Amino acid sequence: MATREERRAATILLALTGAGLVVRLLALSGAAPGDLSYRAVAAGRPSQDSVAARAGRLLRPLAPDEKIDLDLAAAAELTRLPRIGPALASRIVTDRTLNGPFGSLEGLDRVPGVGPSLLRAIGPHAVFSGRSRESPTPQPDLVRLSTATVEELAQLPGIGPVKARAIVRHRERNGPFRSVDSLVSVTGIGRGTLNRIRHLVRP
Repeated sequence: MATREERRAATILLALTGAGLVVRLLALSGAAPGDLSYRAVAAGRPSQDSVAARAGRLLRPLAPDEKIDLDLAAAAELTRLPRIGPALASRIVTDRTLNGPFGSLEGLDRVPGVGPSLLRAIGPHAVFSGRSRESPTPQPDLVRLSTATVEELAQLPGIGPVKARAIVRHRERNGPFRSVDSLVSVTGIGRGTLNRIRHLVRP
């Protein structure tokens, strides 16, 4: 038969054991101090401008009617053109940075390593906006086609006095030019001439 002291010791021991269980249960309900938790990011489609999306676009072959603006395209995009590798693409961008936009295939010919056969190969895929990433804003001294004099127009590359007079006559008969591209409606001015002066004029 347990003595009174033994019963008292057993009661205290049971109380301490119960208290320990309660404390342990309370500790498990929250995070331990210094514990790290991780949250998985939901997988989804890569954004339009993610690295994977850009790489996919650059590796995709050119479609037959796809065009690349050589006055704006980055070096990586230029390598999608026929016979243009990374070294030549880098030279094209460097030349454009130093000398301004090309404006036409003839302008692109100034880059070392570009010749007639390469121009023929990339011609179907090349366009020229007359502006570049390096100089995105138009120059303040652009010649205005709708108001310029014959003398001012004649100073443009590939125009001269005869075509300048034709521009003025066309303007007098048909009104001001609505866009730079409408210049090709002038007799004697083709797309090549337009591309040479595109970055120098405005409507």
